[in-house]
Amino acid sequence: MIDLYTWSTPNGRKVSILLEELGVEYTVYPIDIGKGDQFSKKFQKMSPDSKIPVIYDNQDQRFIRESGAILLYLSNKFGQFTGTADYHWDVMQWLMWQMSAIGPILGQAHHFLYYNKGRSAYAEDRFRTEAKKLYGILDNRLKNFEYISGPGKGEYSIADIALWPWISRFQRHQINLDEYPNVYQWYRKISERPAVKKGYDIPLFGNKIPT
Repeated sequence: MIDLYTWSTPNGRKVSILLEELGVEYTVYPIDIGKGDQFSKKFQKMSPDSKIPVIYDNQDQRFIRESGAILLYLSNKFGQFTGTADYHWDVMQWLMWQMSAIGPILGQAHHFLYYNKGRSAYAEDRFRTEAKKLYGILDNRLKNFEYISGPGKGEYSIADIALWPWISRFQRHQINLDEYPNVYQWYRKISERPAVKKGYDIPLFGNKIPT
């Protein structure tokens, strides 16, 4: 049994989607970051920097924080979605790209283009440009792949699971997916996975995947 402390953010959804894909039994504990739940003393004992998500593995009696680390922990524990031997490190490269580029840059795009629109023209221009650059890199990669890495056309992996929730906020990035047809096809294909639909809806219910 896994306890998941999370909220409806791209990083939170990475973990709930993977848990659904793995078919693992888990209990959800909402941490409403809009109300400041992440700053409670109880949660800070699990997450010193007050970030979601966090999991607790009841079997191994272990807390794991940081979404990328959680994906690696769960995929290794259950032996799925890490890439076949020949492609494992390629999957890892794209997972690290999500954590080092997609997450930080698109997170700033959310901040300036969506939550604080009109506050800084310089910041808006900068992160709109950077967002387009990252979408372009992803689109170029997906010209010959259905998934980000793996043999043939690729195999669904934690790299896709990590990237997809960030791309699901394309509207907040002021991105028209029609301009990135390979990203669009990849995005729609993953959107149709039952586990993705369920995992996207955690912990708040009734969220519709943007199309």
